[in-house]
This record gives sequence, C-alpha cells and structure tokens, in this order.
Amino acid sequence: MQTVSHQPFTYPADGRHEPIAVVGMACRLPGADSVSALWELLRAGRDATSRTPSDRYDVDELYAPEPTPGKVISRRSGYLDDPSQFDAAFFGMSAREAKNLDPQQRLLLMTTWEAFEDAGIPPADVAGSRTGVYVGSMHLDYWDLQARRGLENLGPSAIYNYRCVLSGQLSYVFDLRGPSIALDTACSSSLVAVHLACQSLRAGESQLAVAAGVNLKLTPDEDVLLSQVRMLAPDGRCKFGDASANGFAPSDGVGVVILKPLSRALADGDRVRAVILGSAISNDGASSGSLLAPSVEGHTQMLRWAYEDAGVDPADVDFVEAHGTGTPLIDPVEFAGLGEVLGAGREPERPCFVGSVKTNVGHTEGAAGVTALIKTVLCLEHHEVVPSLHFNTPNPNVAWDDLPLVVPTAPTKLPVLDRPVIAGVSGQGISSVNTHLVVGQALPAPQRAEPDTGRTHLLVLSARSPEALEDLVGSYVNYLGPGGDGHELSLRDICFSAARRRQQFEHRLAVAGRTHAELVSALRDRNVVARESAVGDAAAAFLDGRDVDWTAILDPGARYVPLPSYPWRTERYWLEGVSA
Repeated sequence: MQTVSHQPFTYPADGRHEPIAVVGMACRLPGADSVSALWELLRAGRDATSRTPSDRYDVDELYAPEPTPGKVISRRSGYLDDPSQFDAAFFGMSAREAKNLDPQQRLLLMTTWEAFEDAGIPPADVAGSRTGVYVGSMHLDYWDLQARRGLENLGPSAIYNYRCVLSGQLSYVFDLRGPSIALDTACSSSLVAVHLACQSLRAGESQLAVAAGVNLKLTPDEDVLLSQVRMLAPDGRCKFGDASANGFAPSDGVGVVILKPLSRALADGDRVRAVILGSAISNDGASSGSLLAPSVEGHTQMLRWAYEDAGVDPADVDFVEAHGTGTPLIDPVEFAGLGEVLGAGREPERPCFVGSVKTNVGHTEGAAGVTALIKTVLCLEHHEVVPSLHFNTPNPNVAWDDLPLVVPTAPTKLPVLDRPVIAGVSGQGISSVNTHLVVGQALPAPQRAEPDTGRTHLLVLSARSPEALEDLVGSYVNYLGPGGDGHELSLRDICFSAARRRQQFEHRLAVAGRTHAELVSALRDRNVVARESAVGDAAAAFLDGRDVDWTAILDPGARYVPLPSYPWRTERYWLEGVSA
C-alpha cells in the first residue's frame, strides 16, 4: 500500500460539520465473505455473478429469451453461497426461533458483530449506550415464503419479520439505545442509512452509529417484474458505461459500517479507515417529467448540495463510485450530472475516475449504497482504483469527449497530492431518491516509538464454545505465522488488541511468548503460562474470569490493530416445505 504524506493537512472538527470516521466495516457479498476478500475480488477484476441456483427457483422452467408474462429473461445474477447458515447458539436463539427468523436479520447480526470486531469495539462496551442503528432494505422475501405456505401457517413468530425489526433486532441483541430505523428508498436505501447516521452523530443524538444494508433474493417475483420492464440484464451482468448496457443483475448482499465523530474516534484510539466529509439526499421532483425516470437536473442538484455540505470543491474529487447500474436510461444521466458538477474548474490533465462495484457483484439493491461505500474506503486505503468490468465500447449516448471522466479498466494508482484523496459515492432509488456521500482518505496515524524487543507478551483468546475456541486458535496460528496478516505487526499491538479490543467469553486460552514464532508454538502446544510473574498473574486471572490489571503488562503506547474475526459455528436454519 502506498503511503502518502498529507501534513500539515488536518480535517476540520467544528461540530455540525465535523467529519464522521468509518472505524469498522464488514460484508457478505457474492464471491466475498469479508472485506479483505472483497478487495481481492475487486483488484483481480472478477465478476462474481453466477447461474441462479436451483434452491432459489427453477430458472430453466421460468426462462424465456424475450419478456413474457411469468417468465425471466436471465439465468444468472449475484448470490451468497448459503443464506440458511447461522450461529444460533452464539446469539442465544433456539433452533425454532432461528428457522422462523428472516435470514436477512441473521446475516445482519453476524455481519454487525464482525463490523464491531473490525472496529475494535467489544459490543459489551457499547451495550446500553446511545448508539444509533440505520438499516436499508427493499425486500422481505422470507415473509413471502412464510405466507405462501398458507395463512394458517402464519404463527406468532412471523411478527418478528416485519421490516422495522431489521433495525430493531440489532438494537435489541446489542442493547443499543439510540435511534433504530429501518428504511426503504429502494436502491439508495443503505446510502440514505449512512447519511441519516451521520446527521444523528453530528447532532449529538447518537454517540456511535451502525449503518447497514441487506438484500436477499429468495423468490423469482422481482426477476419476473424486471424482465417485463426490460431492466434485468439478459446476460446477468452490469455493464456500466458500456454501449452494451441493457440492465442489471439484482443480487444478494449485506454490508455494515460503524461510524463515530472523527474527534471521538481519535480520542478513543480507533483505527480510522476513512472519513465522511458531507452528504446530501434529494429527490428529482418533477424535473424528469416522469416519476420513475432519473433527471440530470436532479442529479446535479444532489451533487452540488453534497459538496457544499462537505465544504469540498467538486473539482478536487479524484474518484467517484457511481450508482452505476448499467442501464440505458440511467447511465447517460449519471455521467452527464457528474461531468457538469465535477468538471467545472478541473484541470484537463487530472480527470476523475468513475467506477461501479455492481460490475463485480451485481446490484445488491437495498445494500448497494453501503457496498459502494465499503469499496470506496478500500480504494482510499490502498490508494488505488480498481477495474470497472465489462467496459469495452463506451456508450455512444455519453458525451465522452466533453467529460473529464475516466472509467478504469485496470488497477490504477490514485494521484499523490498535498491533501487527502477525495471520493464521492452515489446512490439512486427508483422513486428518484438520490444520495451522495463525500469521503476523504484517512490521515496517517502519528509515528510511534518502536516497541521494546525481548519482552514477554500475553495473548488471550476466548469463545462461546470449546469448538469455536479451537477454530480461533487455528486462525491465530495462521495470522501470526509467515504470510499471515499479523506476522509483520507488533506483538505489543496484537496482544493489546486481543486483551482490550475483543469481547471475552467463557471458554478461554492464554499463551505467552517473546516472538511471533514463540506465540505460534505456544498456541499449538497449549503451553501453560508460568504464574510467578506479572504476565503469569494476568494469565491466571483471565483464565479464572477475574478482573485483570492490564496496565501491569500492556504497553501504554500500544494501539489497536485488526485481528482474526470470531469463528462462527453455523448450522442450517430454514422453513420446512419451502425452497432455499
């Protein structure tokens, strides 16, 4: 990853306009079950869409090459491998509760836990706090499956599958006391969720926020409808900006981000992955002449309002993650709006990159905005834009020669500047609800003194079951070993993060070592820590479930670093007598 010096640049922190830090992220997307897997997929330029699996619906029976009542014109889209899998025991649910619960809620629970872990925030530490929850979604297919079994099968548990419970379930399970809002603005839903979360944080209504989106395709209904209106891509691929763009591929997905005011994140020692500088939400009104048609005027208004809110000159924007559906109607409108707003005053030799994650994973609809945000944060972290796929022949309805926009078709380094790189993220809904976020690259963390060498470090692990603890040990062996993500990280930081930035459970293990190799060996052999030392006393207290005086053994200069995520012990939970 390229390191860029931005000093003496600093982000302002003046109350209502304070930047919002993205401190944690997690996702489950076609071809990528984690944020790191998503980056690998994006950089490799892979298309993760695939043939519709038979456990969703019989696509061959419903297929027709042309729009036909009751038929679909595509055999492929984007799918998660097995949405039935859930760790019910971890969340204290019975098998009956789990199988009756919308799998969108189950996916949100596990992904939100992973996002908290990525942020280094033990969920127990924010229980009872004024934390807001905002969840965007479009569909309730599991409810439809329940109803299709017959009205007599709609038991009391079905009430937990109301849309409002998508956010309410998270607030309940994690005991979060701030606003809890499930919202539907169609494909802009999750980006609107992020916008509302930022407003709540800036207003002081929330101290911390969870913003998420979820989408799960379990029935053929939407595919049939989209086929009728010719919005479903026959080849199941989103071809943003290309002359062949003829529709999108609706896909599964869930994404979660954890947000904090930047000043609070820095004071708490959080890892800041990016900052949201401003945002805007708008509607096209009657400017397009049609309720469901996008408007260049509405799009440009949204962009101008967002950059005004952020205090950013649109000419300084380096990269835009577009809504990017790859449809003949929307693509030209989006390019025209971006060109008009971002082109004014821009140096000709510094065009703006424009791409779409939908070309990789399909259109995750209710989760599309947060998916686009996660991709954008990754690009800023790696100082690189990734290929936008299926861009071969530029759309002739876009005035390319007049637009300072470039669609990247290979990994491309972002410019090295005397300021952070600035990106925009766009979302649009079919009811013409538009959203745009202005996102800045995180500033480099302050340089710290090198940790002491030769000292003994205590690594503590825990899980909710012996089996999960065994899996966690294996994850740390790989993490600390050669080629692992933690092999080059300071043991001081790793052991601090495991002790102070992870939630601790009843099944525990403590090992000690002076090097990565010694810790790996201790994990494999389950070496017992000698008690006649400060490290041994701390290990004994941890294993006994007593309070530990971490100040006695942890370096005060330690900082949070990412660790292996919790190893889920999932099983299949699904309604009897229905597909998927």
